[in-house]
Amino acid sequence: MKAVTKLFAGYTIGDDAYYQVDRFCSPYGKRVLLIGGETGMMKGRPFLDGALTLTKSRLEIVDTVIYGKECTYERIRELSSLYQDQKIDMVFGMGGGKAMDTAKGTAHELGVPVFTFPTIPSNCASMAALSVVYRQDGGFDSFYFFERPAVHCFINTDIMIHAPKKYFRAGMGDTIAKYFECHFSARGDELDYHSALGREISNLCYERIHTYAEKALEEFEQGRAGDAFTQAVLAITVNTGLVSHMVEDCYNCALAHAVCYGLDLVPGVAERFLHGDLVGYGILIQLMVDGRTEEFEEVRRLLQMMEIPVSLKEMEIPLERGALQDMLKESVGGPDMEHIPYPVTEDMVWEALCKVEKVTGHGVKC
Repeated sequence: MKAVTKLFAGYTIGDDAYYQVDRFCSPYGKRVLLIGGETGMMKGRPFLDGALTLTKSRLEIVDTVIYGKECTYERIRELSSLYQDQKIDMVFGMGGGKAMDTAKGTAHELGVPVFTFPTIPSNCASMAALSVVYRQDGGFDSFYFFERPAVHCFINTDIMIHAPKKYFRAGMGDTIAKYFECHFSARGDELDYHSALGREISNLCYERIHTYAEKALEEFEQGRAGDAFTQAVLAITVNTGLVSHMVEDCYNCALAHAVCYGLDLVPGVAERFLHGDLVGYGILIQLMVDGRTEEFEEVRRLLQMMEIPVSLKEMEIPLERGALQDMLKESVGGPDMEHIPYPVTEDMVWEALCKVEKVTGHGVKC
């Protein structure tokens, strides 16, 4: 049997998470290149500097780099070339997903370990063994896969609790999709151990959010990172990262994400809604197509509570088939639909769109 290797990121979570940086990073050397987003580092850098000082760490941040606006191969290779001869021992990535992905790519090119410091509770980039790479014009380019994710992820909940609410909300929407899409795309397959384990981990992506979201949002409004908020952040950051790392790529996404990418083609939508908002709505379409009416109602109520739009009308998108033709085409023809349990047609998605509008109280004629 051919050997299979799975390497995982460790993590530390709490308002004092950065006090563990020296413990987990110093065995890898001393010289650190810090790559991050401007806002993320403005919020996180003072906590990191304070922790390194108080723990009398020998770690030295030799340079700090703003990653830019997009995670691109050009930027990754520019940074790796610039620091190739600077005796960098490790890379720290701080900020949101694109900052993290740039840091991971640069560390990989330099051949040094990477440690991550997420500052918004919106994605699993800090735990995932890949970078989502874009073209310089902002369009999606490809996934850049690595053998392993970050060595360790430091999740400071005091920073996370003060992020914009929209990112937390969208992060939860994207997280619950991991459960529904993983189980949908894997339906009927005999999974190997790794994909089966990832699918089971995906259960918590929904269970933790369903159980704790309401209380987590209350704590967020109060600016208090209690247990509920921590549980939600772990689901967003850790669970989703583990699932994507364990399962075959064909089990990572399905119709919910395909609908999201379809809606991105509707003028103005991508500018007004975050990825997780659109994916959350996409879950409803997937459940409606799949005839899962009880789960549909449960998820609809959950999304409404989280203030994620549950209808096209809420998103100010007309229910007109002609205007949605590109969206329908992308929803059934995108790469996320290459491995699903049965064929899904444009007619099926259109019918689901109409049903969701009716169920959510908008009288429509399709």
